[in-house]
Amino acid sequence: MQRETIVVGLGEVLWDLLPSGPRFGGAPANFACSVAELSAATTSVYMLSSVGQDDLGRQAIESLEQHRVASKYISQTSYPTGTVDVHLSEQGIASYHFAKNTAWDHLSWSPSLSDLATKTDAVCFGTLGQRSTSSQSTILRFLEEQKPSALRVFDVNLRSPFYSDEIISHSLERSNVLKLNDEELPVVSELCGLSGSPESLLRQLAERYQLHAVALTRGPRGALLLRGSEIDDNPGQSAKVADTIGAGDAYTAALVLGLLDDQSTATINQRGCRVAAYVCEQSGATPRIPREISVP
Repeated sequence: MQRETIVVGLGEVLWDLLPSGPRFGGAPANFACSVAELSAATTSVYMLSSVGQDDLGRQAIESLEQHRVASKYISQTSYPTGTVDVHLSEQGIASYHFAKNTAWDHLSWSPSLSDLATKTDAVCFGTLGQRSTSSQSTILRFLEEQKPSALRVFDVNLRSPFYSDEIISHSLERSNVLKLNDEELPVVSELCGLSGSPESLLRQLAERYQLHAVALTRGPRGALLLRGSEIDDNPGQSAKVADTIGAGDAYTAALVLGLLDDQSTATINQRGCRVAAYVCEQSGATPRIPREISVP
């Protein structure tokens, strides 16, 4: 019997308030939903977060469970469920304004999280989920309690003003896989005092932080994926963009599953770009993903 694989999204759960209406989201939650869409039945996906005791909180849990993401580790608090006002440009590019002091800012540790951490094969986290001291402490403790062989994926996901040099540094030090986009690479590189071409910067980051893999997503220009000494440059696929929300998270989901399955670097990058392009063509961050799109 094949061993169960456990993947966790760690951080914010929120609702994107789009012109067309509210859509479920939050980068780690998008990631978890995409993993569940792309993975086999032997993969169990959990979301570790907090929602309010309100309608949006109940709907968030329902949305996760509809995507086969377990909500066992989502706490409910008296703080409101997170929301973000989303503005879309004429090209479908999203900008965000986040509500403050929401439920996901109040992640607290419990003994059950130790048990989950030691069993987790891959976790994905970012900077936004660490904007409060309480949630940052819980996220970092979860990473520290994971088994050494687990993937600890830092999806940078910079959302001004909710990040700092300290948050980025602490996250890099605790991760072994890094995913960032072409707007975030200069910020991280400057913080680390690095310079050079994108490929050189990925290699320098991998060497400094002993990373198994580094992925650079570039929107319509595809992605660079560095893995060991190998680097794959995928030019991406054309897409009729509805919005870009969740596309990077879908890429990260394909990246994690590919690394867990030990697929080739080129296969992982191609699958990630294909899935991201499909998500761009849909409205919202967590569409159903057809098998013909999701297969490696």
